[in-house]
Amino acid sequence: MTFQDLPLQPAILKAVAEAGYTSPSPIQAGAIPPVLAGRDLLGCAQTGTGKTAAFALPILQNLSAQTPQRPCIRALILTPTRELALQIGDSFSAYGKHLKLRHTVIFGGVGQQPQVEALRRGVDILIACPGRLNDLIGQRLIDLSGIEIFVLDEADRMLDMGFVHDVKKVIAKLPRRRQTLLFSATMPKEIEELADSLLHDPAVVKVDPVSSTVDRIDQKLYFVEKKQKIELLAYLLQDKSIVNALVFSRTKHGADRIARLLNKAGITAAAIHGNKSQTARVNALEGFKAGKTRVLVATDIAARGIDISELSHVFNYDLPEVPETYVHRIGRTARAGADGVAISFCSTEEREYLAGIEKLNRKKIPVVTGHPWEGMPPAQPQAVQQPARKGAAKARSAAKAAPAPELESEEPMQTPDRQQSDEGRHLSASAKRRRRRRRAMDRSEAAAPAAQAAAKPEEKKHPQPEQRREKPEAKKPQQPRQAAARKPAQPAPRAEEVRAEKQPRREKAQPPKAAAQHTRRAAAQTSEDPGLLLISRKPPVQKFASFEAYMEAHGGATAPIEENPED
Repeated sequence: MTFQDLPLQPAILKAVAEAGYTSPSPIQAGAIPPVLAGRDLLGCAQTGTGKTAAFALPILQNLSAQTPQRPCIRALILTPTRELALQIGDSFSAYGKHLKLRHTVIFGGVGQQPQVEALRRGVDILIACPGRLNDLIGQRLIDLSGIEIFVLDEADRMLDMGFVHDVKKVIAKLPRRRQTLLFSATMPKEIEELADSLLHDPAVVKVDPVSSTVDRIDQKLYFVEKKQKIELLAYLLQDKSIVNALVFSRTKHGADRIARLLNKAGITAAAIHGNKSQTARVNALEGFKAGKTRVLVATDIAARGIDISELSHVFNYDLPEVPETYVHRIGRTARAGADGVAISFCSTEEREYLAGIEKLNRKKIPVVTGHPWEGMPPAQPQAVQQPARKGAAKARSAAKAAPAPELESEEPMQTPDRQQSDEGRHLSASAKRRRRRRRAMDRSEAAAPAAQAAAKPEEKKHPQPEQRREKPEAKKPQQPRQAAARKPAQPAPRAEEVRAEKQPRREKAQPPKAAAQHTRRAAAQTSEDPGLLLISRKPPVQKFASFEAYMEAHGGATAPIEENPED
């Protein structure tokens, strides 16, 4: 089958022939006819099989066959990365150079003014990344009400790597009557379920079984610890037969670190990921294509759109967590019928990922032995199923190596004080304060006999200072503020009464017997309720219903002040 057998107009067939293509790939042969018929499409094929031409050629055919009523954007292609957007733009330029359709590419990381000027001149086909597209829609610089065809390229990555909300924002701006095409290198069942909500009676084109690997790729597996991966990579890259290599890293920081260490080892390398500026990404990719850079280190998202026909080797420095991603990675090589080599490194923590990849591919990846950093024995089935318990295994090995006496000494003894402190952890703050007051009272009662015995010889020599020491001793118990607030209000005493009450206390010397009784009474009062201590130092002889009754029983307001013989 050739392109001449497809219902394409002569201008498109001429451009395809000038690009050097004569026969369509399986995905192109299966997708072009239903798209030309106006049906929705769900396409799944391996990377490098020509998905871009599978939707670019029928879009150019359908749009050129009709003239719009007003100038507007008629087709929108949404891609996850800038590199893929530029690649799709180049394909539309090559296939539509004999047509009057205009297209442009917009993406973030660069100034928007040149892109806005291209939009104002008018475009029929827009290739965009979701971030910049939503920005320009928010600025009312893009109107999507005239969209006839909507393409979601690399749908698995677009919907699975954090672009779901951006895609939904774009879809909300599209008209309901449209043709929707979904193309992807991999198509897990979860993505198919999500695609069912976007597509209406779609034609499904699956060239190969779901996530099947390319048979022409020579796959190899090295067991190596995580810290020794960079040394093994530099060791393998000493082979001069490796003309160029694409190294996949799981993280952006890891990609920068790998490129930096390879350059330090004398191997020209560059990193490409989302944190790099557009200029740095373009320079790194162009230098790699031109042969100035031998190794390109990339993340999964940034690698989308890297189209290099003569890529000899792919290195999986970090195994992907999603098995389908492995298929997309190794699909970067063996393009256009060429052979390729895919080399993967597997550490102890990645055995679970390896099991998922081999289960999906239904075959074991050949293991290379005898390399200088070989040292990881085959893992037990328990280790493969439960790699997350690495810390627990270390703890068990440390426990076996430690001597028994030390383990016993680490167990704290449950002393009474420790038991009380453990019980007190669940007490409230007020309960803890009450407990501290009770303990202070118990200590003062225990110290009262010793204080009484020590006070007898001192009372004979210095009776007056003894009285001064006893007065603050009677005030030891701390009075809570709540009890003080409940104290009944009393009329303020007159100044003459205060002086008359204080004067006899200064002149009166307390005998030793009275001092001893006062000490015993103060010690006994510490065991009473603190609230009562604020009201009186002895229980009242008679209770009164009101303050007026109390004043009438004591002779009224003009009654003389009674002296308390015990004070």
